[in-house]
Amino acid sequence: MAIFRYASRFTFSNKVFLTKTRSLSVLRDQNLGSNEKSNQVKIVEVSPRDGLQNEKQQVPTDIKVSFINKLSKTGLKVIEATSFVSPKLVPQMADCSEIMTKITREPGVNYPVLTPNLKGLEKAISVGVKEVAIFGAASEKFSQANINCSIKDSLSRFREVVERSNLAGISVRGYVSCVLGCPYQGEVSPEAVAEVAEEMYKMGCYEISLGDTIGVGTPGSLIKMLAAVRKVVPIERSALHCHDTYGQALANIYCALEHGIRVFDSSVAGLGGCPFAKGATGNVATEDVIYMFQGLGFHTGVNLIDLVHVGNYISQHLGRPNRSKVAVALNAKNNL
Repeated sequence: MAIFRYASRFTFSNKVFLTKTRSLSVLRDQNLGSNEKSNQVKIVEVSPRDGLQNEKQQVPTDIKVSFINKLSKTGLKVIEATSFVSPKLVPQMADCSEIMTKITREPGVNYPVLTPNLKGLEKAISVGVKEVAIFGAASEKFSQANINCSIKDSLSRFREVVERSNLAGISVRGYVSCVLGCPYQGEVSPEAVAEVAEEMYKMGCYEISLGDTIGVGTPGSLIKMLAAVRKVVPIERSALHCHDTYGQALANIYCALEHGIRVFDSSVAGLGGCPFAKGATGNVATEDVIYMFQGLGFHTGVNLIDLVHVGNYISQHLGRPNRSKVAVALNAKNNL
């Protein structure tokens, strides 16, 4: 985990809710870590998977491997490396097994992957994956469009993945998309989000990542959603995954901090975006998140300049400018 220690001069409106909860799986218990002893924030770097999966032009495998290896040298401790999905549906992830066998796995760095079904899970197990993620939705219409099944059916599939993962000694993280809005149905009720999050947690996911998939959320809508979710999932088991379509990502992250969230997904250079939502931009840039936390007095453990270099590296290979505002500023200041 990329760790940010609590600074005495920064005051949160809520205390940290780090009491032990009764777990439904041994693996979930093992992921409590040191959060019970100190106030920490974890960054989950999703750019190699979520950031690249929708790129129309195939990114060479060697570039992906180099990208992940460079990220591993910045101080990041969780890097979501790839996705074990159908190559017909997501051609960009067709080299998933090759990536996992070629990357240099740095000590202390975790490399989870997305596995939506048992077939993908078995492939991941064969290449030594230690953590996987499942991906559901709080919107029925989005679930049908994204994974071609109902929410109910998706949860049934995920239970099989979690059960098999537990047998193999693999931790499982759960994603819930469209928690603050859907490109098809518009508003999504906090209760709908809580229902899916609760089911994922009960089946054995050690952590539930709440995704503002199209970046429409504001602190106001975020607070309502978190209030519903925290009734059924302990706050220390929840994470936030922001997109920055309306420029609200950092505000939402700050708000989530005040309400007890300590785990945040982000993507270097702001890579990524939702293919189902017109105008939806990428994930919140990791550089911007790191800069904000450092400004609040947290020790990040991440070298920001090194991270900017990595963002520049992948942006150049994709033929586009770095979307991180911090990267743009530091590039100009330091002639990077």
